[in-house]
Amino acid sequence: MEKKLTSLELAFIGDAIHTLFVRNWAIKNFNKSLNEIHLICSKFCSAVHQSKVLNSLNLTEEEKDIVRKARNVKIKHSAKNAEIKDYKSATSFEALIGYLNITNQIKRLNEILLISVK
Repeated sequence: MEKKLTSLELAFIGDAIHTLFVRNWAIKNFNKSLNEIHLICSKFCSAVHQSKVLNSLNLTEEEKDIVRKARNVKIKHSAKNAEIKDYKSATSFEALIGYLNITNQIKRLNEILLISVK
């Protein structure tokens, strides 16, 4: 029997997927030093940016359910440079990314990842 992942486990996976996507995108689209690439990536991977991306998405009911569950998880810490509401939204965004990945909804996953770098 396959284990059902928790919202935080989905977010853990989603964070890695989003970060890797942003790093690949930045290296392909900018002819800059790695330090400059890192700064670009930091902006796109921030809790504030991820929160804005999540709020701009037109979510399905299934996606809204994943986001709601992740947003309602009790957290023990938060990002250093973000308010708690942005941190919770970013965690929800990452959980959505993780969920889309593990359910093989690759077209939708790629759509959201591309939106996240605009």
